[in-house]
Amino acid sequence: MLGGALWRFEDIRAHWDKIVIRSHATIDGERTLYQEGPLALMRDPVDLMTRYGRPFVANTIVMCGTIGAKGGIRPAARFDMELEDAVLNRRMAHGYEVVTLPVVS
Repeated sequence: MLGGALWRFEDIRAHWDKIVIRSHATIDGERTLYQEGPLALMRDPVDLMTRYGRPFVANTIVMCGTIGAKGGIRPAARFDMELEDAVLNRRMAHGYEVVTLPVVS
């Protein structure tokens, strides 16, 4: 799932490790901090691009995972996520409701 905004890598490359990834999950009606930490905890994007083995073309999007969940992975009714860039004083956020499908056997 992609949110409605993107940042150009060239704009954040020099301070990638300072950007904070954060999420909240609504579990049993309570909004709780689910993940939080600097992107330094994730694989460096330049390393990922190098491992790709060929140059990226314009408008390429790289998805590179996430950080560990506080208290472990668990189901939630809602999930809200954000990236906070304190260097450029901006933030992007996205959220969604979870619809649990019935188990059919």
